[in-house]
Amino acid sequence: MAKYVYDFTEGNRNLKDLLGGKGANLAEMTNLGLPVPPGFTITTDACRHYLAAGVVPDGLEQEVAEHLDALEKQMGRRLGQADDPLLVSVRSGAKFSMPGMMETVLNIGLNDESVHGLAKQAGGNDRFAWDSYRRLIQMFGKTVLGIDGDLFEHALDALKGKRQDTDLDAGELQGLVETFKGIVHEQTGKDFPTDPREQMRLAVMAVFDSWNAPRAILYRRQERIPAELGTAVNIVAMVFGNVGNDSGTGVAFTRDPGTGRQGIYGDYLQNAQGEDVVAGIRNTIPLEELERIDKRSYDELLGIMETLENHYRDLCDIEFTIERGKLWMLQTRVGKRTAAAAFCIATQLVDQGLITIDEAVTRVTGDQLAQLMFPRFDGGADKKKIAKGMNASPGAAVGKAVFCSERAVELSEQGEDVILVRRETNPDDLAGMIAAKGILTSRGGKTSHAAVVARGMGKTCVCGAEELEVSTSEGRFTAPGGVVVSEGDVISIDGTSGEIYLGEVPVVDSAVVEYFEGAEPEDELVKAVDRIMSHADSVRRLGVRANADTPDDAARARRFGGQGIGLCRTEHMFLGERRQLVEDLVLASTDEARQAALDALEPLQKADFTEIFRAMDGNSVTIRLIDPPLHEFLPDIVDLSVKVATDGATDKDRKLLAAVKRLHEQNPMLGLRGVRLGLVIPGLFAMQVRAIAQAAKEVPGARPEIMIPLVAAVQELESVREEAAKILAETGVEALIGTMIEVPRAALTAAQIAEAAEFFSFGTNDLTQMTWGFSRDDVESAFFSRYLDQGIFGVSPFETLDREGVGRLIRIAVEEGRSTRPDLHLGICGEHGGDPDSVHFCHDVGLDYVSCSPFRIPIARLEAGRAALTYSDSDTR
Repeated sequence: MAKYVYDFTEGNRNLKDLLGGKGANLAEMTNLGLPVPPGFTITTDACRHYLAAGVVPDGLEQEVAEHLDALEKQMGRRLGQADDPLLVSVRSGAKFSMPGMMETVLNIGLNDESVHGLAKQAGGNDRFAWDSYRRLIQMFGKTVLGIDGDLFEHALDALKGKRQDTDLDAGELQGLVETFKGIVHEQTGKDFPTDPREQMRLAVMAVFDSWNAPRAILYRRQERIPAELGTAVNIVAMVFGNVGNDSGTGVAFTRDPGTGRQGIYGDYLQNAQGEDVVAGIRNTIPLEELERIDKRSYDELLGIMETLENHYRDLCDIEFTIERGKLWMLQTRVGKRTAAAAFCIATQLVDQGLITIDEAVTRVTGDQLAQLMFPRFDGGADKKKIAKGMNASPGAAVGKAVFCSERAVELSEQGEDVILVRRETNPDDLAGMIAAKGILTSRGGKTSHAAVVARGMGKTCVCGAEELEVSTSEGRFTAPGGVVVSEGDVISIDGTSGEIYLGEVPVVDSAVVEYFEGAEPEDELVKAVDRIMSHADSVRRLGVRANADTPDDAARARRFGGQGIGLCRTEHMFLGERRQLVEDLVLASTDEARQAALDALEPLQKADFTEIFRAMDGNSVTIRLIDPPLHEFLPDIVDLSVKVATDGATDKDRKLLAAVKRLHEQNPMLGLRGVRLGLVIPGLFAMQVRAIAQAAKEVPGARPEIMIPLVAAVQELESVREEAAKILAETGVEALIGTMIEVPRAALTAAQIAEAAEFFSFGTNDLTQMTWGFSRDDVESAFFSRYLDQGIFGVSPFETLDREGVGRLIRIAVEEGRSTRPDLHLGICGEHGGDPDSVHFCHDVGLDYVSCSPFRIPIARLEAGRAALTYSDSDTR
């Protein structure tokens, strides 16, 4: 019979798939002998069954009852016992951390009778008991019963006035309990449930249901967490941080999650429960202050932090509660961190002997490296600083101030950059946080919801800017000196310093980009990047080339570590002033006119190629022969028709319209382009091959590779290859001749095509369009957002390679191509060449190199190293 419930003593950190991250780590801390309140975990298997069938699996309720009985015996109290109650928390816990996205209910087991028993337990502390009771009703009402949480908040605010919640006395809290119960009855038509076991059962169902709450779905999509995992549920004996000033709750990091620096980092809040810290409803104090308040607990906490960091060999994020001087550990996990902290911590752990340099490379990602390459504020620019908060998540963000999540999404979809400004964020703000360039709050610390989520997403965030008076209802905030910022006003926030500026502050290249451009690594972060990149380069198998069409792009690619050019698009050389020459060539009606156009183009092409060969300094340059969708080079048929219809039209205009009509295509992307154009226009490809060969002769060490585009049949390639090989032989230049695999038929007939091709380069942009049957130019704005919302796409197939469809075609082409030509050189030159997940696929399938835009080269280099260190036959990333 399936087992659905595990006591903390039965699990360990390797069971995250089954127990979720929280449950597995609670079990691990229990095994280490740390002070963890006893409890048990309902598995993700139970959640998946519930979500699929709509009912809990057979036997679950009996297992829960048995574990609850055992917990009651261990604690010497029964759940909700009137005179001496056991209370429990019911907390979510998925395999991957999803901070604030799912539900938690504290103080389960309280009712009108047991509240008096709880006060007795606390030495007659009635205030504590009624505070715990009102918290239960508030959390249960919102989480389990689906009541608008603002109804409870407004009632609490009305009672507090300008006081803190800790200033409310027992009588006021008792009255608030009655008010909250009235809200429950008014909103649901039923009384608040008083049976402790029914409270627990309903809370467990609410946690299961929260897996598919809109904010959880949105977060999973953002973080690419599989939807089928489900969440575990942890039922834990309550310990209380809201008993009085000798109690409290906090969150600690074993290192600074913003910078990676070693030290004491975290927040503490006296006389509070854990949700108060992450919600940011009261500003916390720095963790160092705990030493003054309760040195014994502080020293014990530091020892536990060291134990956990050495055990997990990583930065740990810890939640703890102190109940009347007794320290309890409520959670630990490998902590979320900024991109800068990730690189610094990885190399620090190497220096401490906790991990190897190989492990360090696998601890960072290409996405994090991309974040470090974002611009920063210009230190020499004029800036009007209006306030300062906590530097919660680094970066430079500029945008219009908005004060609600919905408005942030709306303006972002209109192409506006926005900064989301809130008193404090909550999980319902996730959509706005994703849409915003940065996040600014007047409350909360480095462990608040805004800070934790922003760091996980790589968003710039400034928290706890207490100087700001934020009025979300009026859509404005007031800064010191009477400065008022209203919705739509531009502000700039610096997540590295915590400073807030009025207006737009200019940005400059990041120190990491300056390093890639050739600057010596000086600060700790850049030195860490240098060490990790150097090792990634030493272990990677994949080469990394650039998609570059100009000498400037080629030179930048070399500086960024590119080992050649994997895609030089020759049609891009004919835009601007040269566009007329291509138009003349395509529309030429006689051999003489066509040859005249070719003669004019050839020296221009030669000059372009010469400069690119020089910039690449002996590295391979793969040149794709011209592949222009004709509509990009011919006059617009509508504009030309209107012109001809007017009195001022010339004979040339009328002849041009006739030619354009003759060549007009309903779907130019599938029309006369690529190899087809080269075969239809005599001399076109020959002109380009001669220009390549002549340029290569002028540049010692030049290594050209000639790529024939849009081949679908080997006969097309053979025809062009024969002419190209003859020209190369005449000029005495050696060059590989290959093709771009971008048509599904080419992938499926790769064995034949490899007979005529010395290399394949997968053009995954077109291969994706043709495999899926849609045009990127049209469909991304038309329905992709709906597909993402409905889970049809986890991510756009133009962003990350579709392994099941497009990837299968690539596998077929690789296997069949090399079966014909074992030394066939293989690469990829679509936009996927710079996507981290796609780079891993390219390593997996056996390609020789990836090619991407120059600014993505460092990312591809890092991911190629990570792929070499992490890939195995069972890898299903």
